[in-house]
Amino acid sequence: MTTTLFVKANNRPTEHSISGKLYHAFLDSYRASHPNDTVIELDLYKEQLPYLGHVMISGNFKSAQGIELTPEEKTVHDIVTKHLEQFIAADKVVIAFPLWNLTVPAVLHSYLDYMHRPGKTFKYTAEGSVGLLSNKKVALLNARGGIYVEGSSSEMAVSFVKKHLTFFGITDITTIVIEGHHQFPNRSDAIIWDGLQKAIQAAKTF
Repeated sequence: MTTTLFVKANNRPTEHSISGKLYHAFLDSYRASHPNDTVIELDLYKEQLPYLGHVMISGNFKSAQGIELTPEEKTVHDIVTKHLEQFIAADKVVIAFPLWNLTVPAVLHSYLDYMHRPGKTFKYTAEGSVGLLSNKKVALLNARGGIYVEGSSSEMAVSFVKKHLTFFGITDITTIVIEGHHQFPNRSDAIIWDGLQKAIQAAKTF
């Protein structure tokens, strides 16, 4: 049985959130077209997500070396490991997020930090790091009010997430972006509708 993890990184009400609308359009279409799949929803804003820092780094290191963790380190390490193992176990992952202030919401940044675990998502070799999750499929659902040329240095949301995924060896990435609805308010409804239709269709074959 296929397990698909849906990750939502936006806590604005759906009526005010284009990435939230994308999330639900894709989710509803996916559930209808994949009735036998196991769907897991993860709302990052409803999780306790400590920042990467000394406690987390120390806990990860000690755990890898078989050294006893302090209570604080264990608490943080358990949170990281829970999300890491859930991500690894999923056959497919869908991540919905906005572009806020040129990058991703802080909760998504923290979540992606948790995925970096040698021996789990990548390994070191004499030639450099090698990703270990090459069989995983990912869909990225992003909304941004302006228009960004692909590859633009000003766009650090989709490009940011993709860099993490490719580091883990994930190359099967579907990207759906709704953009320009703030830049072109007279066309906003049409832009959003078109993007939602693309999400609905993409979910059917994801």
